Amino acid sequence: MTSGAPAHIHSDGVDYAADLMTGSNTSIEYLDQPATDGPVPLLDTDQALGVLRDAKRVAIVGASPNPWRASHTVMAYLLAHGYECVPVNPNQVAVLGRPCFPTLEAAQAGTGGAPFDIVDVFRRPEFTPQIARSAVALESGTLWLQQRVVNWDAARIAYEGGLGVVMDRCTAIEHRHLGVAQA
Repeated sequence: MTSGAPAHIHSDGVDYAADLMTGSNTSIEYLDQPATDGPVPLLDTDQALGVLRDAKRVAIVGASPNPWRASHTVMAYLLAHGYECVPVNPNQVAVLGRPCFPTLEAAQAGTGGAPFDIVDVFRRPEFTPQIARSAVALESGTLWLQQRVVNWDAARIAYEGGLGVVMDRCTAIEHRHLGVAQA
């Protein structure tokens, strides 16, 4: 963040919030392909789509009430498409009208104890190994690291713990590839 700049102005001087409001994505560059080459196998596109097709419960780790944050818009999209989304963020009370939990463990316990089908992570890469450990301990289905969230240690932890791993992909973007909305 540039000192003295409004909170929505990125350190490169670009007003990404204005781009989102106008529908412009000229200042946002996306990788042609998500991360795939690493020490553990990641789910391929068809497998990731299968996870989304079968999933019902999604923990949104790093959920934000700020409508300009990706976690907010992705959570809203998933809710609109029938997923049960549970926000996880120790600094929030609620996101999109849903109670927010400080940890993945508290989220699972506070919502009936059933494992999450997807743990959708919107945190910086250095925080993801601990999230992966929690997801494994809670017997979640898939650790899904969002776009630009790449951490091979977290992927290894999840994979060795029996979870599917998706990395550097967006659940909402991938869901659109299904061609049909969930109930």
